[in-house]
Amino acid sequence: MARPSRAVFVTLAAGAALTGLVAAAQAVPASSQRATTGTTGTVAPVVLAPAKAEGVAPTSAGVRKALSAALADPSLGRHFGASVYDASRGKQVYSVGAAKPFVPASTLKLLTTVAALEALGPDHWFSTRTVRAGSSLVLVGGGDPLLTIKRSADPLEFPRRATLQDLAASTAKSLRAGGVTSITLGYDASLFTGPAANAKWEPNYVPEGIAGPTSALWVDQGRITPGMAKRAVAPAQAAATSFAALLRAAGIKVAPAVRPVVAPAAAAKVAEVRSAPVGDLVEHVNLHSDNDGAEVLLRHVGLATKNGGSYAGGLKGLRSTLTKLGLNVTKARLEDGSGLSRTNQVPLDVLAGAVRVAVSRPELRYLISGLPVAGFTGSLEERFAVPGAGAGTGLVRAKTGTLTGVHSLAGLVRSRTGTLLVFAVATDAALPNKPLEARAALDRAAAALAACGCAA
Repeated sequence: MARPSRAVFVTLAAGAALTGLVAAAQAVPASSQRATTGTTGTVAPVVLAPAKAEGVAPTSAGVRKALSAALADPSLGRHFGASVYDASRGKQVYSVGAAKPFVPASTLKLLTTVAALEALGPDHWFSTRTVRAGSSLVLVGGGDPLLTIKRSADPLEFPRRATLQDLAASTAKSLRAGGVTSITLGYDASLFTGPAANAKWEPNYVPEGIAGPTSALWVDQGRITPGMAKRAVAPAQAAATSFAALLRAAGIKVAPAVRPVVAPAAAAKVAEVRSAPVGDLVEHVNLHSDNDGAEVLLRHVGLATKNGGSYAGGLKGLRSTLTKLGLNVTKARLEDGSGLSRTNQVPLDVLAGAVRVAVSRPELRYLISGLPVAGFTGSLEERFAVPGAGAGTGLVRAKTGTLTGVHSLAGLVRSRTGTLLVFAVATDAALPNKPLEARAALDRAAAALAACGCAA
């Protein structure tokens, strides 16, 4: 089936974005809406009218009928399921396979990112800075997941990334202004604590670069060469070594030895660079299924909830934040922030619930806007091309999840009659010799929701 033109895609994407924003506007209580008063004391009206349910309401029988063919595909194996929620009317309409939680794979990132938005706020940013500690300069990591060495030449790069090059230039300028031309350099990555790699991951993940040792100070997520898999064994030291070279290039003499230190709390700031805001980082993590970015956000959730910057603290903060958002995680087993662990177990209604909550809360909308668009962006760019899935192209927005034997999709779609449906479909028992068939079956299931009225 031929794909829509890019011009059509722009229209579809804009419509999908407005879907989330309109639904979000509906959920803002009058008491919390911002009011603008003039001399008359009148309150400005809500900019967007509330979303309205359109067409006939979907029924459980209608959704079951729409999904039956896709879910009957034998490649899904013995443990598959679906959860569908009518966000236009605020009611669960269908659930199958809900008795046992699923290995979520990367759809777990929905939980991590919605928790980061809630715990930190979408406008929060992370600072990488230099401070003076006596006669030494200290490079202090603030947990920026996308810190890089130098600015990309691509003017359309998103999110905007903080660079060590900018930090070195600002630091050198400040030092010279104070008459300092020679320094010793230390680095402080103590914001994050505990093991740098998750004990629940497969032993080959870090050596093969599937994920890196999580650090509060790194460049290019610890990659030795940007864009390549291999990571530095000590990413903070590698970042500090690169920073020393940049300072030297800027005319500051730096002693050869670069050592780990803990910067005093009262140390004077010399310069800083700021990360992209959390909202942009969430969009990036979900669009590209960034494992390293998700693990960094997990630790920030731990810090924001006063559970500490380890992955264990992050998981405590994740559970408490999801509970605060109204998601029932009592049956969930959460082991990391990225979904790499095969010991994660999450009910499908919880995965769909992260999307449901984000639809209803304006400040969480970045979770929706960052979801890949079927057939066009991110981890769905090459999907929905199989027979029977074309109806979802450009209309389905969903986070993907893939491990050996595990395939999942969780996101949202407007049905043919205008109802906004939030869904999660998954298998963690896919036949090992038919991974593409299992993935295609889930694409067809999501596409069926886009094509149906689901009323009978």
